[in-house]
Amino acid sequence: MSIISRRRLIQNAVAGSVLASGLPKAFAQDDAPIQRKNRIHQSVCRWCYPKVSLEDLCAYSAHIGLKAIDLLKPEEYTIPQRYGLICSMGYAGAGDIPHGLNRLENHAMIEAAFRENIPLAAKAGVPNVITFSGNRNGMSDEEGARNSVIGLNRVKKIAEDHNVTICVELLNSKVNHKDYMCDHTAWGVNVMQQVNSPHVKLLYDIYHMQIMEGDIIRTIQDNIQWLGHFHTGGVPGRHELDDTQEVQWDGVMRGIVATGFNGYVAHEFVPARDPLTSLRQAADLCDV
Repeated sequence: MSIISRRRLIQNAVAGSVLASGLPKAFAQDDAPIQRKNRIHQSVCRWCYPKVSLEDLCAYSAHIGLKAIDLLKPEEYTIPQRYGLICSMGYAGAGDIPHGLNRLENHAMIEAAFRENIPLAAKAGVPNVITFSGNRNGMSDEEGARNSVIGLNRVKKIAEDHNVTICVELLNSKVNHKDYMCDHTAWGVNVMQQVNSPHVKLLYDIYHMQIMEGDIIRTIQDNIQWLGHFHTGGVPGRHELDDTQEVQWDGVMRGIVATGFNGYVAHEFVPARDPLTSLRQAADLCDV
């Protein structure tokens, strides 16, 4: 049996289960997968779809022309491969939002996690793994930056040796993650410049940075060499990318395309309506 025939059988089988679970009928009825321009390599964050199985999310994502699934655990890294996708960003046990690189006492734990999971990511074709600065908890941004540089210098060779990129996420401290340290692009870029590795970059979350600083397209274009991955999400509320929010997403995507970026843009919005219909609409909007 050819790979294409096998994939079609899998898609058709999953389509029946998706239809049975009340997800979009168009998926089961339309036999032709959607072809994208692929100037933006689109992905989707798994955690935003808790009522959809990972298998169904992979099948539907492949059907609508996405390339990857974001934020999977090591034991899930290979599941998207069954649908012609990859995991574009993996969890690797390297701290969490409040507890990260800005504390020296966290570095041994982060290193151990990366030593275990970056080889697994490499084997599964996962290009990126995520980590965090951690919260301030009274620490100055200057000390936190110094400590983060020390921590990233300690682990960057692991990433370099396995051709995997460690991405430190930019998050807002105004609405969602009070006291988070890596909350402005300038702070993150300063750390990246000091570490100076092609395998250590920032995860530029457009939702979070629109809240903190705006000026999205210029900031992306001025700092693209330090950016390894993008997330989306409607502002305010982190819901659909539609006319209820303030970001012009097709314009932002064109700004990213203009830089020559060839990584992934992952949708990380929490649907307020039918989840997979909303995902399809976001994919259509960002296919510039």
